[in-house]
Amino acid sequence: MGLIDSIKDNARKELKTIVLPESEDERVLKATEQVLNDKTAKVVLIGNEDTIKADAAKCGANIQGATIIDPKSFANIDAYVNELVELRKSKGLSEAEARKIMTTEPRFFGCMMVRLGDADGLVAGSNSATADVLRAAIQVIKTAPGIKTVSSTFVMETKDGQFGDNGLILFGDCAVLPDPTAEQLADIAASTAATARSVVGLEPKVAMLSFSTMGSAKHPLVDKVQNAVQILKDRNVDFAFDGEMQADAAIVEAIGKKKAPDSKVAGSANVLVFPDLQAGNIGYKLVQRFAGADAHGPIVQGLAKPVNDLSRGCSVEDISNLVAITATQC
Repeated sequence: MGLIDSIKDNARKELKTIVLPESEDERVLKATEQVLNDKTAKVVLIGNEDTIKADAAKCGANIQGATIIDPKSFANIDAYVNELVELRKSKGLSEAEARKIMTTEPRFFGCMMVRLGDADGLVAGSNSATADVLRAAIQVIKTAPGIKTVSSTFVMETKDGQFGDNGLILFGDCAVLPDPTAEQLADIAASTAATARSVVGLEPKVAMLSFSTMGSAKHPLVDKVQNAVQILKDRNVDFAFDGEMQADAAIVEAIGKKKAPDSKVAGSANVLVFPDLQAGNIGYKLVQRFAGADAHGPIVQGLAKPVNDLSRGCSVEDISNLVAITATQC
């Protein structure tokens, strides 16, 4: 069974409610049909009911079973507006401004549904820039307790099963933070370890990557990774980690034993934390192309409740898969 099939099986065990705010996109409507047919989540669509149903009929999507909510006629809109005013009071947001946002910005409305427990997660981005999706999530849902950093991970599914856990390795962060600090690297490690457990079902073994292994090189860039490792030690986290180490020492048993013989992670890591976005983004794309690996993500992590971002070039299948992933994060 492939990773996505396994994730969908897990999502079916306890159906979560996922908001899809971009109901104007026919891919979202078709994905809604697929999600409902797959029984991986309950779906909430945001917008005018008559318009959504007409658009669905036009593109041949059967969305019967989805809940449609129009913010402009939503019975509990005052509570949503008041909550946003409270969240943004330090920025001086007025009641009128908050009401306008809640009734005209479906991403913000959807995130408020998640914040207040009327939904479990949100998937957006087919018609939105990543910055717009994350802005709504960060302003409304906020970060998880003990985590100050929103980041991302890709679950890399390789064909031969040689590395990681039977070919599954998580790469973080490959999509959000260009130049993370040592503290942010520690946050990325903790969030990616949590994703490994909740989404993939792996017990995380985290390698903090560098061009140095256990002090083999001296440089400020190495210092940053070493400091991140120390922060994780000080936090007394509940997952295995080590570093700094080179990528081959992290995933190749013989090299790990040679370069880091006392490490419980070297040679068997299934979570790789890259030192910056350039390395992470280049790394996952090289593995995707050279090794023919499936790159599942980016999965957004570090938020108090799950919100995930789609590429604007996504397919219907991409949306339905990400709904299942989001459901397992809940």
